[in-house]
Amino acid sequence: MTPTILVAGGASGIGFAIAQGILAHGWRVVVADVVEASIARAREELADAKDRVHFVRFDVADEAAAVGAIEAIERDFGALDGVVNSAGIGRDVPALETSAELFRKILDINLVGSFVVAREAGKRMAARGRGAIVNISSVSGLRGNAGRVAYGSSKAGVVMMTQIMAVELASKGVRVNAIAPGPIETPLVKEMHSAGSRAEWIERVPQRRYAAPGELVGAALFLLDPAQSSFVTGQTLAVDGGFVAGGMLGQ
Repeated sequence: MTPTILVAGGASGIGFAIAQGILAHGWRVVVADVVEASIARAREELADAKDRVHFVRFDVADEAAAVGAIEAIERDFGALDGVVNSAGIGRDVPALETSAELFRKILDINLVGSFVVAREAGKRMAARGRGAIVNISSVSGLRGNAGRVAYGSSKAGVVMMTQIMAVELASKGVRVNAIAPGPIETPLVKEMHSAGSRAEWIERVPQRRYAAPGELVGAALFLLDPAQSSFVTGQTLAVDGGFVAGGMLGQ
């Protein structure tokens, strides 16, 4: 049976690139997003996929909506074999200028939202004894990047959530891993990165560039596909041009 993968935040940026990659791999995909205009664009771009793609709108920060959406997906489109948690927001604000309201909002979407989707899909996959969850973290969840007190904390939480869920679900046939992207050319990054910060990122990334969203697709497919990664769980794979590994980068 052809695997079916849910991509939360799948109508733009990294999520959309992964959704395209899933379809190119011959699988079925559910593109979920909260922005109606993004869903409309994705629907138009993926029109050729026809019955292999399904679209749904829900807010990952709304627990009831997320639970209901996953129930409806499994009822109307089929059982999920995998999930990619790519929905997220970010702000580049110094810690002393970050309000508690903003901190909570970013945690609610990036961490709590990812947890709810992973939990609900995980329940169903565990009952069937198979499945894979891939959470999108960030190098800002692995390193202390200035201006990312809320965003980095949320993404660090995603890493630990991934490890704990991997341990708990391993005996049930469900693998849980994460990807930590470095600087990627997405709408979110364009919003967060000023010209100055872009120059600094390029200086500190050993490959000296930003990546295209499509450069994360291989990592996602590897972690989703049991034929490639059946003994891989609880891991965070940095796709970052060498940023996390970087030390002294030369003169």
